[in-house]
Amino acid sequence: MKNLNLYLEKFLKLIVEYSPKIITALVILIVGLWLVKIITKYIQKLMIKRGMDETLTKFLSDLVNWTLKALLFVTVISQLGVPATSFVAILGAAGLAIGLALQGSLANFAGGALIMIFKPFKVGDLIEAQGELGAVKEIQIFVTKLLNPQNKLIIIPNGTLSNGNITNYTEEGKLRIDLTFGVSYDSDIKQTKDVLLEVLTSNEKVLKDPAPTVNVSELADSSVNFAVRPWAKPEHYWDVYFETTENVKKALDKAGIEIPYPHSVEIQKKS
Repeated sequence: MKNLNLYLEKFLKLIVEYSPKIITALVILIVGLWLVKIITKYIQKLMIKRGMDETLTKFLSDLVNWTLKALLFVTVISQLGVPATSFVAILGAAGLAIGLALQGSLANFAGGALIMIFKPFKVGDLIEAQGELGAVKEIQIFVTKLLNPQNKLIIIPNGTLSNGNITNYTEEGKLRIDLTFGVSYDSDIKQTKDVLLEVLTSNEKVLKDPAPTVNVSELADSSVNFAVRPWAKPEHYWDVYFETTENVKKALDKAGIEIPYPHSVEIQKKS
């Protein structure tokens, strides 16, 4: 009975001693969670107002939310009498170990954040990066997904993507198509230029501004080469490329302008 009274006395003493700390910690926790919620919503609204990417907005708001909650947790633990320095040291060591284990993922996360902040491209843009060409299908926090011209899905880690060269074919709204056509030395240069320009100006997908150009680019061994440079919208690039190639052949044949080919090879085949 004496031991029971002793334990009861110690228990009551502990309650009296720690009750203020526990009550204070609970108040800090409740008020802190309320403040974290308000701050997170405010930051999220601010990012949306500034037109930041939806994926990045959600991720950053979640990051702020959990960071503030971690700080709140440390504060509550400290209020209960646990040394904050020891607790922070444990968290730091755990964070370092996790960081080393996930350094590749962290690099991809950092790359994704940079892409979403600086926006070198957006969904729908045609880009070339890391040796791949394709339309941007989706930008995630760790990877970016492209659809190439063969409709194959290409997934590129954001870490390597953000550290490499990126060519955005869509950003300026127009692209120049570089084509070269050769005609025989017997052909009239002015007539050839007129025929080639007619092919370009008659194509509705070729832009009027900048105007297409045709110039002699090289006096080759067996042909006079013309640099044909039409401009088109990114979505019409391949249409203009293929249509121009086909229509130039038809137009030159109709005008009686010869496109050189290796006659010697043909003679050897017949013999």
